[in-house]
Amino acid sequence: MPISTSEKILSEDYFDLIVPITGSDTDFEETFARFGAQAAVPGYGILHIDRQFLPENILNVIEYSNIPKLYSLMDTSALERSGILKVQTQSLLGYQGEGVLIGFLDTGIDFTHPAFCTSDGRSRIYRLWDQTIQSENVPDGFFYGSQYTNDDLNKALEQEDPYEVVPSVDENGHGTFLASVAAGTALPLQDFSGAAPKSEIVAVKLKPAKENLREFFLIRESAVAYQETDIMLALRYLIQCARQAQKPLVLCFALGTNQGDHSGYMPLSEALDSISRMSDIYVISAAGNEAGKGHHFYGKTENTSGYQNVEVLVPENERGFTMELWASPPDLFAIGMVSPLGETIPPVPPRAGPVTSISFLLEQTVVELSYEPVEIASGGQLVFLRIQNPTPGIWGFQIYPRQISSGIFHIWLPVSGFSMDNTRFLNSNPDTTIVCPSNAEGVITCSAYNHATGGLFIQSSRGYSRTGTVKPDIAAPGVRVTAPVPGGGYQSFSGTSFAAPFVTGSAALLMEWGIVRGNDPYLYGEKVKAYLRKGAKQLAGYERWPNALLGYGALCVRDSLPGLGSS
Repeated sequence: MPISTSEKILSEDYFDLIVPITGSDTDFEETFARFGAQAAVPGYGILHIDRQFLPENILNVIEYSNIPKLYSLMDTSALERSGILKVQTQSLLGYQGEGVLIGFLDTGIDFTHPAFCTSDGRSRIYRLWDQTIQSENVPDGFFYGSQYTNDDLNKALEQEDPYEVVPSVDENGHGTFLASVAAGTALPLQDFSGAAPKSEIVAVKLKPAKENLREFFLIRESAVAYQETDIMLALRYLIQCARQAQKPLVLCFALGTNQGDHSGYMPLSEALDSISRMSDIYVISAAGNEAGKGHHFYGKTENTSGYQNVEVLVPENERGFTMELWASPPDLFAIGMVSPLGETIPPVPPRAGPVTSISFLLEQTVVELSYEPVEIASGGQLVFLRIQNPTPGIWGFQIYPRQISSGIFHIWLPVSGFSMDNTRFLNSNPDTTIVCPSNAEGVITCSAYNHATGGLFIQSSRGYSRTGTVKPDIAAPGVRVTAPVPGGGYQSFSGTSFAAPFVTGSAALLMEWGIVRGNDPYLYGEKVKAYLRKGAKQLAGYERWPNALLGYGALCVRDSLPGLGSS
């Protein structure tokens, strides 16, 4: 009996791939039906391939861009500082996100929390898709998970145990926190309000990444990781809900990875760019918290003689990690290496072909090295290294220029949590640390600052993109932000994950002003970005705006609304 698409999606025996769609979505799904083909986001679809037909290292037969990347979490005075309260409470305005949907794809949402209910106890959540619960309540056009409607959630809230009706739980709390900051109900007794407290919410709880993909990228067992294919389908679901509700949509994206070109040409980045060009959908994305983590190396060479030595500190008990070198055409680099015990590997010629496997004679380390001289999505060079059982100590990677124009190359280690904390470059660079897909030009990218002091959050990832696109776009409060967490309580957190929902809620207020109330019916994503940049406050101590730390300045939606701001 043939295995179903839903079984392929969930089975470790099948490897998921992302492929471009050149014709119609229907033609794609019919042509590749035997591989469980699904159209996902604009321009891309998903296939599921039986692993018995794939080599041990899939880069021998599959391009890097086709492999789903793994994404991790990017961890009321703030409302006042951001100019949100003025917009919510001014009698002539009173914008609170009414008529707007706000979408989240994250760890789920505590639907029982008062922050997501109206004053009479009804749910403000329009739809909830839990990818981790398999049932017959699958959303239309999808093959896995369970969908819960607003009626389902209201029935659950009437029960003594709501989870008997809707068993979806946010065990982590990250998604609940995001949703509450962006769209939480105003709770005066708790001195709390979300930025857009009268918006409706659509939430997706992402299923964990498959073990076969985690193993390929050598991800730590304890790491929280979601795969690109599930994220793409979550985006498709959120857009589908907005079309059904006939309401504009703001997407809050607070996941990120160091896998990818950091210039906006990977499949998810391109998909978010396409979505951002839709007339009534905006994408807000967190810049990441990678500035001080030692995961980025910047190199530049002036000629093709010699090499540049890049040192990586590897702690005890590191089972493995990946590393990616990216360069712009026509530059071309080769890599050699020296182990902590002094074993030397001469530079491997930088040509396309099978993966080179290097076993160190005196150690248990195996390095798999793959060159893509012209990576299919970005056009630049990619060198992908998969380092298994590395000997603890300082590893040297020699970067040999073979052909140069700019002579610039960047190398990234995995995002925080994917490898051990102390696996890092000894001479790291804090710039160009904005995570993917936040380098995509169309999304509105948020860094984090301390709204109490005006200073940058020290770990907030810095721009620009690898190819010079101005990122981040704007900064928002992201230090000791207090909001609801699962179970009914409140906590404070710091990070760009918690800056993104402030901008998300602010975009919803602009949507209400423009699209819902008819002040600007054609309020496209680039116009929203322009309004937010226009109203941004330029903080003291910074000479240049925009800059790689705070973009165009600190969020102030009051000054972004035409005719209301001071500038």
